[in-house]
Amino acid sequence: MKKIFAIIALMGVFTFGMTQTASAQDEEVDSAATEQVDSAAVDTVADVAVEEAPVESEPVETGMYKTIKTKFIEGSAGFMALVAIALILGLAFCIERIIYLALSKVNTVKFIEDVENALINKGDLEGAKAIARDTRGPIASIYYQGLLRLNDGADAVEKSVVAYGAVQASKLESGCSWITLFIGMAPSLGFLGTVIGMVQAFDDIQAAGDISPTVVAGGMKVALLTTIFGIVVALILQVFYNYILAEIEGLTAKMEDATISLLDIVAKYNNKK
Repeated sequence: MKKIFAIIALMGVFTFGMTQTASAQDEEVDSAATEQVDSAAVDTVADVAVEEAPVESEPVETGMYKTIKTKFIEGSAGFMALVAIALILGLAFCIERIIYLALSKVNTVKFIEDVENALINKGDLEGAKAIARDTRGPIASIYYQGLLRLNDGADAVEKSVVAYGAVQASKLESGCSWITLFIGMAPSLGFLGTVIGMVQAFDDIQAAGDISPTVVAGGMKVALLTTIFGIVVALILQVFYNYILAEIEGLTAKMEDATISLLDIVAKYNNKK
């Protein structure tokens, strides 16, 4: 009996040990499976994060600037550069004239009143000269030249004013001839590019032995683009040129009125003496 109980006890111990071993193996298997699942989940999350991460793309030029640059390159850089240079130089002369004319403007009414008050009311010839000398613009320069010859008589003053007025008028128009040059040059360069583009198109036709639109398109595009840019440049410069001419005409009219006023002041001054 004792042997039977001993055998049963040994079988129980062996069975318990096998159960524990199996349980441990199952736990190891479950742990490995869990680790694989966790690793797969981490990889999946990483892949999703990588896929969802924003990709930094290079800045893309859009709008009018990109269009102008593209057409500029397509229109043969050589002739397009010449048209661009004509635009830059023409605008430089326009800006210079606009600044010069702006600085030539003064309050003509106040200036004439100050000169008349100093010369007629106060009898201060040197004071009137100082006012004219310290005031900028062509009108003040004309007055100063006239006042310098006030003691020589009215005829001398009139001749001096007329002669110096012509000098000041020529200074106002200085540089305008260059603007007209670039106004005429810009479309001429465009037309020259057009002719060269047409020659290029015929060369392509001759080389290909075919007159299909694909062969002709390249040269025709160069021809049309250079013409367009040349005309646009000429229009831009023409607008500035007309504005400058209007300003010159306005200043010239004020100079003539101021000259008449100066002669009246001189006559009053001589009668008062």
